[in-house]
Amino acid sequence: MVRLFVFLAAVQLVLVVLALIGSLSADRVRTMPRFLWILAILLIPLLGPVAYFLWGRPQPRRSEVRPVRRHPRPSSPDDDPEFLRSMDTEQSRRDRDLLAQWEREMRSEDD
Repeated sequence: MVRLFVFLAAVQLVLVVLALIGSLSADRVRTMPRFLWILAILLIPLLGPVAYFLWGRPQPRRSEVRPVRRHPRPSSPDDDPEFLRSMDTEQSRRDRDLLAQWEREMRSEDD
């Protein structure tokens, strides 16, 4: 029972902190003035932050909504064809030439 209480207290604390950060950093809030939202978040446990997230947070403007991408970005560099093409650059050619030169020098030292 104590573990449940500690868990719920932690959830409450996280919600309060997130709601306060959200309400203080938002350009505008909905439904009530910012001051009243801050009071509700601080004075009404659990319901204050939940109410802010449901009714107080500003909805994004149409211009702020990102369009859905048809072709998602590669998740890792080796999935990106542009990255793979860039691997064969002038620097990598110079590195291969330098390695070949070192190998020739090592062979000539062995002889």
